Amino acid sequence: MATDFAPDLLADHHIVVTGGGTGLGRAMALRFAALGAAVTINGRRPEPLAETVSDIEEAGGIAEGIQCNVRDHEAVQAFLEEAEDRRGPVTRLVNNAAANFLAPTEDISPNGFDAIVKTNLYGSFYCTQACGQRWLERGTEGAVLSIATTYAETGSAYVVPSAMSKAGIVAMTRSLAAEWGREGIRLNAIAPGPFPTEGAWDRLVPDDELEQKMRERIPVRRFGEPEELATLASFLLSDLSAFMNGEVVTFDGGEALAAGGQFNTFTRMPREQVKALMQQMRPD
Repeated sequence: MATDFAPDLLADHHIVVTGGGTGLGRAMALRFAALGAAVTINGRRPEPLAETVSDIEEAGGIAEGIQCNVRDHEAVQAFLEEAEDRRGPVTRLVNNAAANFLAPTEDISPNGFDAIVKTNLYGSFYCTQACGQRWLERGTEGAVLSIATTYAETGSAYVVPSAMSKAGIVAMTRSLAAEWGREGIRLNAIAPGPFPTEGAWDRLVPDDELEQKMRERIPVRRFGEPEELATLASFLLSDLSAFMNGEVVTFDGGEALAAGGQFNTFTRMPREQVKALMQQMRPD
């Protein structure tokens, strides 16, 4: 993908990406490494971590993969200690690890609720707090980028635990942007629309018909590509965005805007048909 970024945009940075072995996390890790960063990714399964690290190294980048369950506070602390022992002080954090599934809310078990909220919200807080503690103690600047979702603002049926936890991530981002900003620590978030990724997409989009309907909701009439989000993430972690703090960037092809307007349903119809209908409604 074409970019005007300098090839050393993220040089001298050590970036942690949670859930970095697959999906959006993998795309971001690959891009950060290509822009000069040392990247450490974590996740619960060793195989995707090893594959992503291998791909980064084959391309000439620097990467480490360390197993970690971000739901566990002690595991997060141990992970960061190991990451810094291997590649030096962490300077950037991406809270990407997430869990989600479609379910009627009345049928969600306590364990199912915990699995989503602890991964999304607890995990993001544990990682953010642990990095913040290190940066504050050292008197160094830092940046945190969290992956939220557009329905953190609006809510959404059938993904209530995800919506609740992602709303908490947005609140954390804005709160700590105010609290830690004077210390040189910035926090921002990206709220993506639909990005097809292996695994997560299968759990959230059960059939081709629903996939087509989801595509038609988006004004640009396509889904996002992971590499596009990785480009935005690179900008937000770089010094190019040094004055951006506490921002949640919606990145959805206009989906949230189209879904919110009362008459936006017309965008799902051919334009000439819409014009003909509106012509008929004009008074003589």
